[in-house]
Amino acid sequence: MSTVTTSKPAGRRLHPSPFVPEAAQIVRKEHLTATETLYQFRLNDGGELGHNPGQFVELGVLGVGEAPFSISSSPTRGEAFECCIRRVGDVTTALETLELGAEVGVRGPYGRGFPVAEMRGRDVLIIAGGLGIVPVRSLIVNILDERADFGEFTILYGARTATDMLFKDEITRWAAREDVEFKVTCDIAEPDWKGNVGPVTTLFRRMRIDPHNTVPVMVGPPVMFKHVVKQVLASGIPEDRIILSLERRMKCGIGECGHCQINGVYVCQDGPVFTYAELKRLEEAML
Repeated sequence: MSTVTTSKPAGRRLHPSPFVPEAAQIVRKEHLTATETLYQFRLNDGGELGHNPGQFVELGVLGVGEAPFSISSSPTRGEAFECCIRRVGDVTTALETLELGAEVGVRGPYGRGFPVAEMRGRDVLIIAGGLGIVPVRSLIVNILDERADFGEFTILYGARTATDMLFKDEITRWAAREDVEFKVTCDIAEPDWKGNVGPVTTLFRRMRIDPHNTVPVMVGPPVMFKHVVKQVLASGIPEDRIILSLERRMKCGIGECGHCQINGVYVCQDGPVFTYAELKRLEEAML
């Protein structure tokens, strides 16, 4: 197989109206930074969400509204699912005030996820910048849970500072594994930071990859895409095997409102995972 394609899973059977959410409870909350909290949810009907890594859900708080959030957990981890959420608006602030056991509304999962099936048997290179580690964590954990199905596994993670890093305990465990090559860098060196300083591209320059068998996955700010894609292409990996995930102003999640549209492409339905071959035709997506 010379290319990687993305696909949509069957997912859960939803209410006849796509705008009616399912009820779920908050079963765990963990503050990761001053502004990011990891929430674990469980659907009231006891079923699994039925997502693929890379998909998202719409979470709603009664009387406040709803917003889209990437699913941070792997489908290999059972019934509960997780979202790492930054407190920046009305919905996220309302979520922060809810106690364990409180109910929220869930719609989804939506969108195209990462092509996990096509990655099996290949080397996987993940390049995450900033909050890009949030959606790609679902893929990382999925691969680690099924480690024997994949080739060499490399994770490059760049954060603004060490204080801004997410999933610090997990990062320590990932870095300690012998079957994972994990490298991290910070844009700004705080006094106690002893690691690499500079953008995530500085880590990629030191990599040796097999261009015939490697699937690179990039998640981060658009400015990162421009520089990392250039380096990946220079290594000989074809455009249709380079995987990227976008975050747009997704509102409805089902391609009706048009908030996430880019030249006729609906990120909430046609993405958020794309190949570079698809995205390079959409200049706005790479800004």
